[in-house]
Amino acid sequence: AAMLNQTEVSEFILLGLTNVQGLQHFFFISFLLLYLTSLLGNGAIVTVVISEPRLHTPMYFFLGNLSCLDIFYSTVTVPKMLAGFLFGHQPISLGGCLAQLHFFHFLGSTEAVLLATMAYDRYVAICNPLRYALVMSPQTCLLLAVASWSTGFVHALMHSVMTSQLSFCGHNRIHHFFCDIKPLLNLACGTTSVSMTLLNVVTTSMALGPFTLIVLSYFYIISFLFYKVRSQEGRWKPFSTCASHLTIVALFYVPVLCNYAPPSSGGFPKRDVQVSLMYSAVTPALNSLVYTLRNQEVRSAVKKRLGRKL
Repeated sequence: AAMLNQTEVSEFILLGLTNVQGLQHFFFISFLLLYLTSLLGNGAIVTVVISEPRLHTPMYFFLGNLSCLDIFYSTVTVPKMLAGFLFGHQPISLGGCLAQLHFFHFLGSTEAVLLATMAYDRYVAICNPLRYALVMSPQTCLLLAVASWSTGFVHALMHSVMTSQLSFCGHNRIHHFFCDIKPLLNLACGTTSVSMTLLNVVTTSMALGPFTLIVLSYFYIISFLFYKVRSQEGRWKPFSTCASHLTIVALFYVPVLCNYAPPSSGGFPKRDVQVSLMYSAVTPALNSLVYTLRNQEVRSAVKKRLGRKL
């Protein structure tokens, strides 16, 4: 009965990154540039992978998926954050908040699974080159991609359904630039222990499961190159195709492991905000640059397309 006289919160206020006036313009310009880099770089990769027959291989099919995902991923949080820099605190409805939370976790966990799929693809290509075309058939690739997106979707759905069951009363100010689970749990009234456990157990396994597969794939790749391949040149060439993928794995997993590995006690440190910034704004922009700058085939295909346009 005591609950009844408290008003239900129907919208939240995103406090954003900073209240310092001078910093807001600097942040706005920096994140706008990162966002445009992400859109243009990943857009270029998607276009090239679709239009260039040479790139119709499993490796580039997954890369196209990854770039597509990064476009959506940065779009979930960055535009709202940019509006925050320009106009101050951003109101967001409960529905909008849940949608943001859902898509952030959907795309984030899909990216984790896709990176594991890409690692498996490299493992087959290097350790079983003769069976590669058979193992990574177009059907298998499609199946793996669908499985990646579906796993991410189900994982996020679980979080958004759980979070939508919480009731929010009292204050509605979120100390973050988007609706993430932890800050929302802090605002919920009543018990959040179930959601907290879910966040810790499920999200941690969602992050560590693919990570384990990636580590295993590279363990096999490295031991294969070390024991089976005699020449230095023969070792280096296959490994250089992995370098871009490994860079992206590092860009994605260093912040993720920092954020989710220690069990959340429910407190919400500044670090979480900085880490979220890394993978919502910085990583998608860098991913596209890593592949366009490091990868010879993508580079020449992009040049070819630009040449045709100009």
